[in-house]
Amino acid sequence: MIDGLMQQVEGIAGQLRRHGENLAVAESSTGGLISAALLALPGASAYYTGGLVVYTQAARALLIDKDDPAMAGIRAATEEYALLLAARVRERLSAAWAVAETGAAGPSGNRYGDPAGHSCIAVVGRTQRAITVRTNQTDRLTNMQTFAASALDLLGDVLRESGA
Repeated sequence: MIDGLMQQVEGIAGQLRRHGENLAVAESSTGGLISAALLALPGASAYYTGGLVVYTQAARALLIDKDDPAMAGIRAATEEYALLLAARVRERLSAAWAVAETGAAGPSGNRYGDPAGHSCIAVVGRTQRAITVRTNQTDRLTNMQTFAASALDLLGDVLRESGA
């Protein structure tokens, strides 16, 4: 599963290393695949600060307090929530960049009404961007890999565009 992500990671790692920048990760339905891919490259400690699999409300509480005003009107598995997760993990881990993913891998949808194959991904740093990915698939492993690849694609694009 990680093998298919390594070409993306090599480019991202090179960009971060060239600029002496680091990265934090908050992920949900990818189950740690984004972090695993980033850490699979030797020398990851030069750019990877840390990450969390934010799969439950208890895990979310480590990043976002339930009374945090930024959560007002935001639900999980949205671009706004992904942006908030990325911003918080970036702050907490003192990283130049952060990527966050939240969604429903399958085989069924999530409790918020999103179908399997729905993911929102955000990158936050000098600039920020969020996207929604919909695979229309119920296969959990396929969705997890697609979401992780999409997150790495977005991260690489934003890094290139920002000059990182």
